[in-house]
Amino acid sequence: MSIRHALLALLSEGPKYGLQLREEFESRTGEVWPLNVGQVYTTLQRLERDRLVESDSPEADAGPQKGFRITDGGTEELAAWLRTPPDLSSPPRDELVIKVLIAIRLPGADVPEIIQVHRRHLVQLMQQWTRLKDEEGDVDLALALVVDAELYRLDSLVRWLDTADGRLKRAPASPPRETAPQIVRRRTGVRR
Repeated sequence: MSIRHALLALLSEGPKYGLQLREEFESRTGEVWPLNVGQVYTTLQRLERDRLVESDSPEADAGPQKGFRITDGGTEELAAWLRTPPDLSSPPRDELVIKVLIAIRLPGADVPEIIQVHRRHLVQLMQQWTRLKDEEGDVDLALALVVDAELYRLDSLVRWLDTADGRLKRAPASPPRETAPQIVRRRTGVRR
């Protein structure tokens, strides 16, 4: 997540103090991602160094009474970030995927049980998020959108585990091949 760009977005509404930025960030993101105030001030210092924001008194140390405002360069940076899709060309490192891939080659590992343990955990998380959405989703649009995104993400992981379990049940008893087919590497851009 780009704290840098989130702060620029908040500053595009008008000048703000560091503590105010932290509170507004947490409020706008459904209070799901807490932000350390030190992280806010460090990011603001970098933004100021890069001339994307300016402060009331550039020579003073960052503090609770130091106001910041976005510059023209910051506005351009924010607009470019909003319109630039994130790089999703290669899969992210996912601990769950790595665990399953390691487990299938680990002697004595009960891979179906490992999959089921994680599947049960994900379903429990989905239930917790759904309860949260039922309780507060109607009054907090940001929270409802965050919960929707998390439910879709968790659902995709459950589906992947179900698919992995099915593939393992149909797979021959020998270990998987060491190399991926050449066509897969070309399509995803993943290099080995």
